Amino acid sequence: MNEWIGEICNVFQKISDLIWDFPTNLDWYHSIPIIGELPLIIIFLVGTGIYFSLKLSFVQIKYFLRGIKNLLRGKSSKRGISPLASFLLSTAMRVGPGNILGVTGAVSTGGPGALFWMWISAFFGMATAFVESTLSQIYKDRQGNDYVGGLPCYGRKLLGGATFFGVALSFLYIVYAMLCLPAQGFNVLSAMVAVVQHVTGSVPSTTISWIFFLLLTCLVIFSIFGGLKRVIKITDVLVPIMAIIYVGTVLVMILINLDRLPWFFYAVVTEAFRPESIFGGALGIALSQGIRRGLMSNEAGQGTLSMPAAVADANHPCEQGLIQSIGVFLDTMIICTMTGFVLVMSRIWLTDASADWFAMGRLQKFLASCGVLTDGVIAYEIVAIILSICFGIFAFTSLLGFLSFAEISVKEISQSKIFLMTIRFLNLLVLTFGMATNIAGFDLSALWNISDLANVIMVCVNLPLLHLGFGKVQKAYKHFTDGSGNFNSETLGEQLPVWDEKCKQRAEF
Repeated sequence: MNEWIGEICNVFQKISDLIWDFPTNLDWYHSIPIIGELPLIIIFLVGTGIYFSLKLSFVQIKYFLRGIKNLLRGKSSKRGISPLASFLLSTAMRVGPGNILGVTGAVSTGGPGALFWMWISAFFGMATAFVESTLSQIYKDRQGNDYVGGLPCYGRKLLGGATFFGVALSFLYIVYAMLCLPAQGFNVLSAMVAVVQHVTGSVPSTTISWIFFLLLTCLVIFSIFGGLKRVIKITDVLVPIMAIIYVGTVLVMILINLDRLPWFFYAVVTEAFRPESIFGGALGIALSQGIRRGLMSNEAGQGTLSMPAAVADANHPCEQGLIQSIGVFLDTMIICTMTGFVLVMSRIWLTDASADWFAMGRLQKFLASCGVLTDGVIAYEIVAIILSICFGIFAFTSLLGFLSFAEISVKEISQSKIFLMTIRFLNLLVLTFGMATNIAGFDLSALWNISDLANVIMVCVNLPLLHLGFGKVQKAYKHFTDGSGNFNSETLGEQLPVWDEKCKQRAEF
């Protein structure tokens, strides 16, 4: 069975590498200094963020504080969900295992300098997130008392309104979720087993793993069959808790190792341009790893977080764009940087244990780095338990997000309950497959490659649509900055029924 699964995953890996690495796998391109190390997709992603930043006068800086005020103000909503709930729901998907595993992979492959390029990509990715979230708000639809939208909705309307495009993009999102779910199921189970191992001091039996398997399956069924409102109630509680605990735990490790902090910034900045030979010694490797993992963590430009942006009941499309831009900042500049602090400040690759560290899995590398920064065995075990729990919550909230917005995509295709139940069953099937591979002792890297393929496919589809609709975003942004009254159909010169209805409601009030 392992061989059969391995062969299937290898096919996904080859396709993913082909897309991600193109055209660096061509000799003439690879011979170009620095640029030859950068795949076309990364150049397109970063170039898009730079272009949007320039055209929008660096909206991510200009209106950063206003975005925070809109976020903290929040409000309950009779229709859709509040902007704060939308932010927490999108954060549930954005802040996932990649914040630990992805950053660990980037640093262990590209060195500390990868973090610097991760920050750069996130800064420009904030503008990309603003554009796709604003576009999601502009073209959202209403179903009963809920709003729906995102990539399938704005893609359909930008491509002429044909139903075919909406259905095709909705199917694409459903497939994307299915490809990402196995790795999330694998990660949740790994975290639960790790907690037991650190508490008891011994590797739990297979029976314990199967009990966790059944428990997680029941939790997912309970969450999803309660609809989007139940998922939101769960993420509203879990997301702030996991973020605060994770950041707080890392801050404690930083405080007891303050003498290492100056070296952290020195290593990140200097090795961004002069990577050590142990990490490959090439600027392009550090740059590529940092940008790739940063963008795949905060998901700016993938279109995958356009759905939570669309379901919010905002006063203006740009308001939710600013809030989702802040989500990129939280994910990369704060959460990912916390992981980077642990990895770089531990400096394991400079010790005699460097060979063992490079041979470890990503989660083991991260926990080994925590061991260096904690004072004593008992302190390390406490930290390992806390961070393993955070890792599990990261993965759990991510898989809830995937399942929820796959169901929204289902409703874009059909209102049939049979169709909805079929997709639910298939999603649960691939989720349990991921957990079963964990129990069978399978390697996570294969499932990670499947997720990588899903991510790059979404980028290739979504970025051209963002450029196609950017003119609409610019008009909305001008209307927003000018304070020109209510946003409606007249603003863009096309029919926007949801926004016309909101204007009517304001007038009646």
